[in-house]
Amino acid sequence: MVGQRIGYACVSTLNQNEKRQLEGQVLDPVYTDKASGRDTARPQLTELLPFARAGDTVIVHSMDRLARNLYDLRALVQGLTRAGVRVEIVKEDLVFPGEDSPMANLMLSVMEAFAEFEGAPSSENASAKASPWPDNGAHTRAAR
Repeated sequence: MVGQRIGYACVSTLNQNEKRQLEGQVLDPVYTDKASGRDTARPQLTELLPFARAGDTVIVHSMDRLARNLYDLRALVQGLTRAGVRVEIVKEDLVFPGEDSPMANLMLSVMEAFAEFEGAPSSENASAKASPWPDNGAHTRAAR
């Protein structure tokens, strides 16, 4: 059963251009939110979830456009795949079939962990300034 290809785009501010997120994709319809991705209570995402049916594919530019944390991302993807909806995340080149798959769940967890790590501010500088140890690495060598 081949269903609709549904797009979802999300930008944080009104002056950002969401069109580039799904360039080159043939989609109908496209749901677009202009709201913070901090939580999943976004109007267009809320409309998309019950609209997508078994056999449909939801296309999203990147993981952080769908959710900003692992818990929300997994819940959204698992909810869609359990309903038989395929999820494609373009930037990370991930496809989650319209079924609950252990391998897809593992991949989702690993990719989201890397995304969170990349996006986290470096705490090395802050911890070095607050550390009581001299900056010669002696404390790390002694701990080994």
